[in-house]
Amino acid sequence: MSGSKKQRLGRGLEALLGPTTVAEARDAGTLREVSVEAIEPNPFQPRHTFDQAAIDDLANSLRNSGLLQPVVLRPMHAGTYQLIAGERRWRAAKQLGWQTIGAVLRDVDDRTLLTLALVENLQRDQLTAIDEAVGYRRLADEFGLPHSEIGRLVGRDRSTVANSLRLLNLPGSVQEMVQSGALQMGHARALLQLTNAADMERLAKKVVAGGLSVRETESRARGAVPPENRRPRTKKTQKQQQRISPEAQRIVEALRRYLKTDVIVTEKENGGGRLAIDFYSNDDLVRVLELVLGERFNG
Repeated sequence: MSGSKKQRLGRGLEALLGPTTVAEARDAGTLREVSVEAIEPNPFQPRHTFDQAAIDDLANSLRNSGLLQPVVLRPMHAGTYQLIAGERRWRAAKQLGWQTIGAVLRDVDDRTLLTLALVENLQRDQLTAIDEAVGYRRLADEFGLPHSEIGRLVGRDRSTVANSLRLLNLPGSVQEMVQSGALQMGHARALLQLTNAADMERLAKKVVAGGLSVRETESRARGAVPPENRRPRTKKTQKQQQRISPEAQRIVEALRRYLKTDVIVTEKENGGGRLAIDFYSNDDLVRVLELVLGERFNG
């Protein structure tokens, strides 16, 4: 997603990140050549995994075109530095055997370091749902920030932050399924209807083994909740469970795979019908619209 389509950083955070290209940093007199070996990863980095194929591609780009965007570092002790932004560039440079890399230096505190790392990854869609939730929890637990302030800092709604944090109520094994992509966000939210960790794990395994849709997962989770705690099922939901033709079912499954959310099709006798696409937050809606509309969507 391009920067113009995402919520922009606050002015304070943009100022801390500094010039966005090597040329701008050179013109501003802020570009420094820093030893690659003197740089260490951001201890607040919310990402737990890096796609090696993406780093290989970036290394090829650096080899052919050079460094276009400097890494952002904070000075530490005895001539060492910690990454604020640009870990993939740093990893690719190390892979190429570079001795130095172009950098911009910034003096920031731990809270800002975590916030900037979160924002950089969120704006590039490089965090899993669990990584994002863990980052929010660190801002809340280690720095005492309320959900509304976390949302303001990272450009998210307060409700989006709260819903993200709920994922950490899932058992560790289920979080790993979300982390790996075996479970979608919709599946995870459906599982949160359950209160027992063993029940969550059991249903999660059935979802993965059987390729259950989000709607089917919601139905099974609802069936495991005591009647007094269930949300009432509406006629609309019951209608959505009706059978559809094999051709329509193939289309539904293709859309679910592409959009990574639940899709419902209802068919009418006259050949028409209705298509419904689930989304789970304002950010998720933007993601779905961009997949459907592409460049025609301007956020």
